Amino acid sequence: MFTARVRRNRRRGFTLLEITLAAAILGLMSLAVYRFVQSNIISLRLSSEQNVDEARYSGLLDLLTAQWQNLPIGTGSLGGEPFKFNDRSRDEIVWMCGAGPGLLTRYAGGEFSVRMRLTPMKGSGDKMQLGFLRRPRETAEGSSEGETWVPLIDDVRGMRIRYFDVRLNAWTPRWTDTLSLPRLIEITLERPGRPNWQAIVALGRTPWQ
Repeated sequence: MFTARVRRNRRRGFTLLEITLAAAILGLMSLAVYRFVQSNIISLRLSSEQNVDEARYSGLLDLLTAQWQNLPIGTGSLGGEPFKFNDRSRDEIVWMCGAGPGLLTRYAGGEFSVRMRLTPMKGSGDKMQLGFLRRPRETAEGSSEGETWVPLIDDVRGMRIRYFDVRLNAWTPRWTDTLSLPRLIEITLERPGRPNWQAIVALGRTPWQ
């Protein structure tokens, strides 16, 4: 009877192999849960960064639309020239506007000359920053008095701007007509590691409006 009771007591415990297998299974389950949580966190972070990035471009489009659709005709209020440096398109466009919150000039007086361009980012190698170079309209040509830089979007590789001329029924890379405005303006921004961002701003009524 004593021998049978000892055998039954021994059967109630776990062997070292069973404990090892259980620990291994728990370890694998913990690793799977960790990787699942980590992948979800990374996905949420990337999605959040992407949403913030796209919001910047949407805001830029809204700002440019509000600016360009209010330009007067016949006063040389808009012009643009194509430029290229190191095989990168770095076009510029300049327009005249009054004070307003979009250009951080809500309480300023007079008109401003605003030039949208790319400029090298400080301490970032060959990375470029998109922004507005803003100055009072009465500033003498060649002078930087009252000139300020309004940064918009970082790490833009290139910018290409085209203008639709209804008289030619074609796109042109520059706009020098001081008596009229283009019907459409197309903006293409080159972004490293991502597809180019492209938008078209209508300055007049189009068939789909």
